[in-house]
Amino acid sequence: MKYSHVTSLLVQGSAVLADFHLLPVHFKAPSIAHFQDIIRNETYDFGCRPAALPTEDGFKLHAFLTEEQIAHFNEEYKLTALSLHRSVVKRQEDTAPIGTGDRFKNGIIAPLGLGTKGNGASISTLLNIGEISSAFKGLVNTYGVSAFDLPYKTFEGATQFAGYVGSGSNKSNYHLYLTAGSHARERGGPDQLIYWISDLLAANKSGSGLAYGKKTYTNDQVKSILDAGIVFFPLVNPDGVAYDQQTGSLWRKNRNTKSGSVGAAVGVDINRNFDFVWDFQKYFHPSANPASTSPSSQTFRGTGPESEAEAKNLVHIYKEFPKVRYYMDIHSATGDILYPWGHDEGQSNDTNQNFLNPAFDGKRGVVGDTVYKEYIPSIDDVNLRTVAAKAVAAMSAVGGRPYLSGPGVGLYPTSGGVADYSFSRYWGIKGVNKVYSFTLEFGYPTNFYPTLQEFNENILDTNAAFTEWALAAIEVGLE
Repeated sequence: MKYSHVTSLLVQGSAVLADFHLLPVHFKAPSIAHFQDIIRNETYDFGCRPAALPTEDGFKLHAFLTEEQIAHFNEEYKLTALSLHRSVVKRQEDTAPIGTGDRFKNGIIAPLGLGTKGNGASISTLLNIGEISSAFKGLVNTYGVSAFDLPYKTFEGATQFAGYVGSGSNKSNYHLYLTAGSHARERGGPDQLIYWISDLLAANKSGSGLAYGKKTYTNDQVKSILDAGIVFFPLVNPDGVAYDQQTGSLWRKNRNTKSGSVGAAVGVDINRNFDFVWDFQKYFHPSANPASTSPSSQTFRGTGPESEAEAKNLVHIYKEFPKVRYYMDIHSATGDILYPWGHDEGQSNDTNQNFLNPAFDGKRGVVGDTVYKEYIPSIDDVNLRTVAAKAVAAMSAVGGRPYLSGPGVGLYPTSGGVADYSFSRYWGIKGVNKVYSFTLEFGYPTNFYPTLQEFNENILDTNAAFTEWALAAIEVGLE
């Protein structure tokens, strides 16, 4: 098929950048296989990852396209079983507002999450970029969270920060690691992580439990989670988040201009920049499209593995906390929890089929084939599935919305992703700890900017998921 190569910045609703609008659409087809051709089109924006959702008469796949791309699709695919449908565009004023000023007074006031406010409570605005830092300082000043700056400054000069809490000063006693804000437009992730940490600390201090909708937890459970030791990096992509909040442009990547300085060519997808099968042209079958070498693509991998400060800083935390066993990366917007592998399907029979074996270079990444499937020890597969299933059950119990769990590969493979990188370190780097890694995707596939109601529901759902994830991790084992 011929593809239309459109360079544009991202927009939602009435926001306009350059000469293009991105419009929410969905494709429909009788089977998932019908989507394989279009998901290889790297000019199409499928959000965090393509996700085929079942319908009464087949499947649908959400995306964001320009008018030019819509016209091109309708012409190019008019005789196929694929069809394209415009989704309802949410009015700009319906999105949850971003806070103005600083409600935490540069850390004098600590944030308070929904789990300790009581049922029916709500939060009226998202955290602005400054408030994420101010809320973090509030946790440090009120509860004694240990804070540290990360060594690599972002392209625009930001110094990144992270914290750890619960298990004293010995960094080898920390086993849980969470990150948020890698993709700038996925609004609410940093808020969810900060409010969850604040809930744990407030409940621990008061001797109370937590309540997220219909899901409740005791003070003993709160204490056990803190005793496991939590490391958190609440804002992985500060440059991108600042730009997205300023422009309302659905910006995904960071703001590095070394590979492109105009429009969509700015920036690198941080979640394609990690040192795991990053060189997809070497490792993957030619038909696979796990990332992009084009700076204008939403999945541009960068100029090298960990070329970006944000990726370097995330990896640096693993080096500082060598006994981390569980990792959670917070994203939107498909409503699921994913676990390795994400670059190919998994199997537990043939150890030779592994990412370090050059005999399989050029053969990876074809979903559904029998040539290559990535090896995963059966005990690891069971543990990953068990923890993910318990976290998903907690999310679903909060308000009744169904969530799913499964391997990250889904419709198509990814390269350079942080979840696969985290899990692969055990085999790729001698002497490091094995990490069970997860990606949580909150929200709905039709929008990255939640309404105020969705924003609050997302906090409740994800905070229950984080709590259950941590408890399940403790049950499976931290060592």
